[in-house]
Amino acid sequence: MNSCPPSARIHIFHVLVILLTLTLASCYHDYCIIGAGPSGLQMGYFFKKSGRDYIIFEKSNVSGDFFTLYPRHKMLISINKRYTGKTNKEFNLRHDWNSLLSDDESLLFRHYSKEMFPNSDDLVRYLHDYQTKLGLNVQFNTYIHNIQTMPCEAAADAHVFTMSDQHGNSYRCGRLIVATGVSTPNIPNVPGIEHADGYESMSINPDDYEGKTVLILGRGNSAFELANSIYGSSNLIHMMGRSRVRLAWATHYVGDLRAVNNDLLDTYQLKSLDGVLEAGLDEVKIVKIGDKFHLQVSHMEESGASEDHMYDNFAMREPYDIIVRCLGFKFDSGIFNLSSSLKMGSGRSKKYPNIGYDYESVSAKGMFVAGTASHSLDFRKSAGGFIHGFRYTGRALHRLLEWRYHQVPWPITTQPVTNLLAAILKRLNEASGIYQMFSSLADVVIFKKNNTEFDYLEEFPINLLHELPKRTGHEAENVLVVNMQYGEEFSGPGNDIFRLDRATGDPSDAHNSNFLHPCLYYFDRLPMEKDMKHKAKKQHLPTPKAIHHIVEDFLTTWNAPNSHILPLRRFLENVLDTDMRHFHWETCMEYALTRTTVPLTCQEFFLKGQGMGSKLRQQLCCLNFERGDVIT
Repeated sequence: MNSCPPSARIHIFHVLVILLTLTLASCYHDYCIIGAGPSGLQMGYFFKKSGRDYIIFEKSNVSGDFFTLYPRHKMLISINKRYTGKTNKEFNLRHDWNSLLSDDESLLFRHYSKEMFPNSDDLVRYLHDYQTKLGLNVQFNTYIHNIQTMPCEAAADAHVFTMSDQHGNSYRCGRLIVATGVSTPNIPNVPGIEHADGYESMSINPDDYEGKTVLILGRGNSAFELANSIYGSSNLIHMMGRSRVRLAWATHYVGDLRAVNNDLLDTYQLKSLDGVLEAGLDEVKIVKIGDKFHLQVSHMEESGASEDHMYDNFAMREPYDIIVRCLGFKFDSGIFNLSSSLKMGSGRSKKYPNIGYDYESVSAKGMFVAGTASHSLDFRKSAGGFIHGFRYTGRALHRLLEWRYHQVPWPITTQPVTNLLAAILKRLNEASGIYQMFSSLADVVIFKKNNTEFDYLEEFPINLLHELPKRTGHEAENVLVVNMQYGEEFSGPGNDIFRLDRATGDPSDAHNSNFLHPCLYYFDRLPMEKDMKHKAKKQHLPTPKAIHHIVEDFLTTWNAPNSHILPLRRFLENVLDTDMRHFHWETCMEYALTRTTVPLTCQEFFLKGQGMGSKLRQQLCCLNFERGDVIT
């Protein structure tokens, strides 16, 4: 028989309910971020700064664990340009590819390494300091898995996310930010692939390749990284990939082969034994004969052909001592429950999760992807797969979340239209977000009050332009989009980007600019969804009412009075149907006395008392009253 009186049992029940509530509350967060790499930490910074309830789960005991192993030879290919000749912080971020965004000046990567291509250990040290100095809420040694949705009518998206760790602890989150990167080695289903060493486990000691004949599968930066380290030790190196070599300086895509890694191309083209050839791995198989490895055409057996019938000059007819697989990485979807599996992209984006331009997964509302794993949106275009790109897409994602879930509008500055020219020029010559995420993020100018004022909205996802009011909390009708872009036909692996006529300096020929340059799109109404869907493949935006290219500049500085500023001012005057020139107060007085209307700058600065004394302003008003003129 229970010895507790009823009142005591009720008290114990209440205590248990309170304890259970506290336990559940301690395991619930509005935002759960999976991964404490650069993108996870960057998102954590934004959430902390805005006062949100968040947690970052990290499976290892260190921030940026990926970089403790990769790149295998420790040299990052993200440039660390410590000096630019400028003191402007925003401008300098254009050429700082390793720093995350914060308000702490000590957390700039230039304080951590003097190398142009720094050691990855320095990045790990930097990320550790970023997390600790900013006090970001990271729970280390926590491997999250079994992620799934659980219905919840009270939740913003009608469900919450549940997940577990390796210790059996359960967690619940209102929104999920997947920032795990792309870190699972890509191992194709090729007969004999088990005979190849993986990039993730290969020897990095050049002595182990001494006098060896080596075949490298793949032709990205990891493949050439290995080749660079051993081509002075090996007999020869052959490199095989399905597509041609794409050089970053030809494609203008930072993820393609960088010059710092391409030494093997010298020995190949100068016929010093090394070689690069194109062939799909699905066409071959790896066969071990004795202690050597042979590449054979896989369809020979199916056709009944023998090795004797193979071309006797088959490029890879000689055996290899070592085969190394350097085929890149893919997203690890194993952390999701099968019932809530994350849908992947297709085609060349198949290694990335399938997400919308708002970074939300198509699999579940409230699940967002940040960092490298969101690179499907700008793959082979801008820098969204790298720190100097996703620090800005992370900020854009945070701003989208702030409006959607907390009714905090996208930050803007409101100014008189007389300041528009200066505002645009300042951004073109300083802004790092639209510079690195060109044609993915763009500035948007929203005109108001009969085009006398404007809201300036920075770094908005260009492909969400048709939904701008819904995504930002700002009504908009006629807008001006300030975009950075390359010429349509300039970049490409087969293009001669060093040809003599590769650039133009003539403002009248600005629309033929090839290098990165500003382009302004004026819409008298926001594009519709169908306009965005049906734009031509190489169009960045639907056809606007007016467009203006600012001619490319060798210094990437658009401040030349005649070549840059004057054509831009005239374009703005045309779309706004107003005189944008600035006048001295004496000229404004003369216009006020002799004309029925005065230029806009005179109205703003002089007739409102900003550019002259109040007594002089009163006299001017009296003179106009006596003449019967109304100055508007």
